[in-house]
Amino acid sequence: MKLKIRLIIMNFLQYAVWGAYLTSMGRYLAGAGMAENIGWFYAMQGVVSIFMPALAGIVADRWLPAQKVLSICHTMAGALMLAAGVYGLSTATPEFATLFTLYSFSVAFFMPTIALSNSVAYSALEGAGMDTVKHFPPIRVFGTVGFICAMLLTDALGFQANAKQLVFSGVIGLVFGAYALTLPACAVNKSAEKKSLADALGLKAFALFKQKKMAIFFIFSMLLGVSLQITNGFANPFLGSFEAIPEYADTFGVQHSNMLISLSQVSETLCILLIPICLRKFGIKKVMLMAMFAWVFRFGLFGAGNPGGGVWMFILSMIVYGIAFDFFNISGSLFVDQSTEPEIRSSAQGVFMMMTNGIGATVGTLSAQAVVNACVNSKPLAEQAAGWSTAWYIFAAYALVVALLFAIVFKYKHEPNKA
Repeated sequence: MKLKIRLIIMNFLQYAVWGAYLTSMGRYLAGAGMAENIGWFYAMQGVVSIFMPALAGIVADRWLPAQKVLSICHTMAGALMLAAGVYGLSTATPEFATLFTLYSFSVAFFMPTIALSNSVAYSALEGAGMDTVKHFPPIRVFGTVGFICAMLLTDALGFQANAKQLVFSGVIGLVFGAYALTLPACAVNKSAEKKSLADALGLKAFALFKQKKMAIFFIFSMLLGVSLQITNGFANPFLGSFEAIPEYADTFGVQHSNMLISLSQVSETLCILLIPICLRKFGIKKVMLMAMFAWVFRFGLFGAGNPGGGVWMFILSMIVYGIAFDFFNISGSLFVDQSTEPEIRSSAQGVFMMMTNGIGATVGTLSAQAVVNACVNSKPLAEQAAGWSTAWYIFAAYALVVALLFAIVFKYKHEPNKA
């Protein structure tokens, strides 16, 4: 099988695991009486991302080939997510502690796989003499296709509001765990015993913070990472809340929220293909600014729209999401890859993951939950729609402040035709 096809299948399965539940879990949790704890489930992805991707990256750089670490992580994550789903289906009122514990251990193994799959792809492409900036984005786009397919199946099969979505995710994860063992072998550095303790532990990647440019980049990646999981956690419950308003109750966006939200991922597939062009023409600073301002519109349009006559605002919000997510996550990953030495590639990707999906997403999701609790969950049902608008505008204002600060603080001289 051709290398690109193998990497396409890898990315498809990688993100199908996530797409099966990421955008709909909030709807399930709200229905299971855990509306005030939705943020904790999404924040846990951030908490484990603070240390697990870095640790997995160290193992992949030093001791085990990245594709084997990827297999182990997906097998464990899949088995635990499957257990969480089976438990959720066993009772109409699952205990928070039990469900949260199983889910937490699952995502602890899953979150490192995002950086690991990138490392496997970069290593394989470079080994074949291919330019990662040119060849990776068209491969990565199939990860988004996998995410979309899983989302749509979750909706179409009626899993959107129940724990079957977790079972679905777990099964895909187990399949990927087996497939990962067939991926191209990645190199490991076996000379750790000749180096310092810091090098042996893979901590050399943290030395990137000594470079002013990289330190500022990582800090703003963390600040922008605050926005990453907000719509994943709260967009579906937000759309579902319109069911309490008679004129919107039967609209497509309310009854099939996941399908409407999937337009965000459709936008991703198109925007990913623009990354090589934009990086070469504009450079990382302008591309990151595009992402930051896209987040402002993403949140602001949610605040202004509704599933009826204002549904066009929701659709536009889904469209700009492709720029908001891809121009940040994928471009940032490529920038880190090109700014580091091969021997710390996996560790550096782990640090980027830690700053964005770790610290940033944790702070962002818990802060968003506090905002939603104050603006929405504390209000009578009839007043919650207005409360949601206030919450989305607060998130938009935050993204705007980050964008303006980044434009001022991050100094980067771009050389045309280079990322």
